[in-house]
Amino acid sequence: MTMDSTIHAEWHALQDVVIHRPGVEMFFGLLEPFSFLYERAFSMDEAVYEHMELERALARAGVRVHRLKRLAVNQQREDPLLAHEARQHAEEIVKFDGPREEAIRARKEFQSNLATLDAETIFNILVLRPSVHLDEGKGTRIIFPRVTLDVPLANLYFMRDQQAVSDLGVIVSRMSKPQRRMEPQITSTILQMAGAKIAHRVVAPGTFEGGDFIPAGDFALLGLGDRTNRSGVNQILAHGVGFEEVAVVHQPAHPLIPGDEPDPMVDMHVDTYLNIPGKGVAVGCVPLLKRALVEVYRKKADGRYEVMSGSPTVYDYLVGKGFTVVPITTLEQLCYASNFLCVRDHHILAVEVDQVVDRVMKNLQVEAAADPHRYQALLHQAEKEYSELKESNRFFPWKKEFDELGIEATAIPLQEITGGYGGAHCMTCAISRRPTD
Repeated sequence: MTMDSTIHAEWHALQDVVIHRPGVEMFFGLLEPFSFLYERAFSMDEAVYEHMELERALARAGVRVHRLKRLAVNQQREDPLLAHEARQHAEEIVKFDGPREEAIRARKEFQSNLATLDAETIFNILVLRPSVHLDEGKGTRIIFPRVTLDVPLANLYFMRDQQAVSDLGVIVSRMSKPQRRMEPQITSTILQMAGAKIAHRVVAPGTFEGGDFIPAGDFALLGLGDRTNRSGVNQILAHGVGFEEVAVVHQPAHPLIPGDEPDPMVDMHVDTYLNIPGKGVAVGCVPLLKRALVEVYRKKADGRYEVMSGSPTVYDYLVGKGFTVVPITTLEQLCYASNFLCVRDHHILAVEVDQVVDRVMKNLQVEAAADPHRYQALLHQAEKEYSELKESNRFFPWKKEFDELGIEATAIPLQEITGGYGGAHCMTCAISRRPTD
């Protein structure tokens, strides 16, 4: 099997996308949202339904949708080598402890049973990462198996982050947060076995996450900040891309938040405040776009990149490239407005902001009450914008600029699942896109 895995521009027609429908691993993330990097708690039942709606919208747009678990299961059935490797990983993950004889017995039994376990069970072991502690009681076979999970992969459904696809192939991420570091090992193995070409795997001390990468024809945007560090950027410039130009975008601090340090839960990745819905059009939160400085790298004759003089803002850089910038308010940005998915030129799948806004406002009110010095001004701005947007009934994606530019938006109700911190863009691994005439 060969899966085309190159993307030159975000507005090219989306051909193949990989998603992961959330399973029981999401439940554990909801027990402690902060540690699992979620923005807020939400209804898992509704979140899974919303994810199914996203999948249906992709299929209606003519996109070939590949579910990660289904890919993994089918490949294990078809490829004995992959099945063997998956079982080896499962064997390494599951630990047994307790009374010595019982732990040894349980371990040997698990090893002998591995060949019997089906591919879906092996996948669940890789995602949930369980171990078993045995407590022995008095009497025959009175053993209490206490199962613990070693950081289950509750964020796996955010399939954008574990990799990005450039004009050279798949760039495999090395996640900034250790809670997510196992995810790219799983996704990249499955994608590679499905025929995707791996251009580069980011290695320590580098970090990189796919939400920090946006291809744009002759150039690409590459974020630098909390989730993607300098070593990650340098590795990608050396091995991961072939664009004529790469704009390295420094993560900006919001002007309404005191200090110069960016708030990672306000603009975690580039795609949380900037995106491209069509050729020559960008959507973004202007206060952030005008604070995000850019290092411009151009490719030399020998294929290496050199940095150009000057440091424009990403706003000025895009305008200089001939882009029309459609502004979104700070409130809309906090509601994942820019985290839409372009399925073809001038056609996007977007979060229905008016369905999300009450949850985001409530969360911001809690943050402002806990730390008024940091978040009170941001809350006041959001409240002002909420009143204005409600009066005009022009919540994203129903923007007059879209009407004027001929951008078609399909709004998807994602009010619960966005609580994990991300919209349609974050939840989709775009594998291949093709230009249309």
